Amino acid sequence: MLLPRSVQLRDRWIVGAAFCLASIAAGGQSRPMVCVGGAGSFRSTAETKVTVWVGARRAEGFAERACEATLSWNGRDLVVEPAAWAMDVDAMGVDLGLGAPTLALQVKATGQDAEMKYEIYSLAKPPAQLREITGGDWYAAADTDMDGRVEIWTDDAAAVDGLDGIPLGDFDHPPTVVMRFEDKRLIDVGTEFQSTYDGEIAALRGKLEPGQLSAFKNSDGRLADLSTIPIAEAHRLMETKIKVLEIVWGYLYSGRVDEAWKVLAKLWPAADYERVRAAIAAAQARGIRREVDGVSDGKKPRWAGEERIYGDDGNIALLGGGSRRMGPLSMSSATPDRLDFAFDKPAKAILLWGPETDQTPQFTVGAQTLLELVIDEAGKVRSVKPAGPAGAPVDQALLDATAEWKFIPASKNGRAVASRMRFSVWSQK
Repeated sequence: MLLPRSVQLRDRWIVGAAFCLASIAAGGQSRPMVCVGGAGSFRSTAETKVTVWVGARRAEGFAERACEATLSWNGRDLVVEPAAWAMDVDAMGVDLGLGAPTLALQVKATGQDAEMKYEIYSLAKPPAQLREITGGDWYAAADTDMDGRVEIWTDDAAAVDGLDGIPLGDFDHPPTVVMRFEDKRLIDVGTEFQSTYDGEIAALRGKLEPGQLSAFKNSDGRLADLSTIPIAEAHRLMETKIKVLEIVWGYLYSGRVDEAWKVLAKLWPAADYERVRAAIAAAQARGIRREVDGVSDGKKPRWAGEERIYGDDGNIALLGGGSRRMGPLSMSSATPDRLDFAFDKPAKAILLWGPETDQTPQFTVGAQTLLELVIDEAGKVRSVKPAGPAGAPVDQALLDATAEWKFIPASKNGRAVASRMRFSVWSQK
């Protein structure tokens, strides 16, 4: 996935930041959440003077093992989610293409649910729900190509869970789905990000060993009964089957349907081709595709171009880093350093975390590191680099950790903008 996953344990930051304590499984991996099982909280007030609160549900003054979300304005409270197992603030103060600054929440109803809801609320007064998306097990609003437009990245987890008897947790890469609001309509724009899918496909192809692929092609494709062959061989066959499905999804969900079926015919047992093709097509049809209002033709609008980053430079295009296991992290108590005064308000933290200290010896307890971040207008980190003295040691795992940090983005004239910021971080362990 372009937006990688990780484990978050706890973190603390200055005013407006979250105090985060837990993470949840998503797509076979773990992702950080603002509140899980009543642990963790977030509070911040938008420029529209609507206050967002996410934290433990309370009954008779006592915190429960559940999370709630409330929007408050002019002395009024609106409980938008009264009781969920896990809840996350994915974006705040961001116009997702719906004509108003919004709050985007990820909500997991129970600890047993395999998927989450993505709830989008207007932060204009009075706040109201604008849209709900279901079917993915994670969501992330981001401007990954820095063209000034925010996409919603997710996967089609619910649609493929149980496909051919394979549970969701066995897939490393459920189908990636990319959507964007255009004229308030939710559009599938996977065709505009084929290079991203191609990177995923190339990585999967690189893991396919010829011998294992040959063995799979000589099987019945279903692999319903593997009890008669050695466990190691059965495991390799199932691994190969899963990789082939994930490669086919890469073409199918990026709009290259004919190529998807050609690849399937090449990599799948011939006698089972028609059956599995029908199963894959049916899964896509019952998935998130049902919720979109249209599909992009792959052509970018004329106005799309590089987004201006409010910082010390003009227009640039930068991308984010990888992902590692995470641990405790603190941010400096000073106001983030503006490299110039182009924006009106700097970005504020929602979720921050750092690498496990026992796996990253350079990131020592109490040691401070100065980082320079490029944060897009959805509040996601698109670029990071050390900003300390030349030659100072920097832990690559710390740089990688920033790929999933979340911010309320900087603003200019009341509008969310991309920005370049400096932050000082240190370990708490």
